[in-house]
Amino acid sequence: MPFETNVQDGIAEIVINLPPVNAFKVGEWNELADLIDGFGKDPAANVVLLRAEGRGFQCGVDVKELALDGSLIVQHNRGCYDLFGAIYDCKVPVISAVHGYCLGGGIGIAGSSDLVIAADNATFGLPEIDRGALGAATHAMRMFGTQEARRMLLTGEPISAAEAHRLGGILEVVAPDKLRDAGMELAGKIASKSPKAVELAKWSLNGIELLDPKESYRYEQGFTLELYTSPDSQEARDAFVEKRDADFKKD
Repeated sequence: MPFETNVQDGIAEIVINLPPVNAFKVGEWNELADLIDGFGKDPAANVVLLRAEGRGFQCGVDVKELALDGSLIVQHNRGCYDLFGAIYDCKVPVISAVHGYCLGGGIGIAGSSDLVIAADNATFGLPEIDRGALGAATHAMRMFGTQEARRMLLTGEPISAAEAHRLGGILEVVAPDKLRDAGMELAGKIASKSPKAVELAKWSLNGIELLDPKESYRYEQGFTLELYTSPDSQEARDAFVEKRDADFKKD
């Protein structure tokens, strides 16, 4: 099972379990989106805690699957959009508890969430520029600010949990073995509140944001698709799979 779930004391816990780094194949984006949406409508759930097993939280699309069939990029794009939107629009708050790798689509998941906590071994990055694609810069910008998001997208270089916390992108950094406990403690505080108050609080917080991440990300995806269908993108994917340096030619 790629996703394990449990509901107790008003907390809906979802565990991503696709080791080692929880890369998603086509369909798994929407499977998780449906779970998030369902818990948002479940009277037994007042908050969602999203975490993962394996070496990392989530590292985006399954690059090897795309290498076999590049046409799947359209379905992946749609799945990413649907999942990030489901998290953002979920009627109850979604907390992401991040450990290890949080890359590409993982940034989209965390950046769509209401609150993010991280283990001190977590790293956040947008490596897509080295894979012939573009990433969730909208969500990195929401978490880390304009300059850092631009640097992350243009260089592909990640940042540490400590730096993410310094930039205000995550709420708290804890030891890896304390991550679930910290997430459950935070979720428990929210779960104890009036369900109606929590729902309206989230709605109001989304409404006062200056940037609509769904519209912004949809705009961004157009460039992702344009790049992915270019010769440079094919060369980047081939180089990644063949474990060699890419050879790009400027137009």
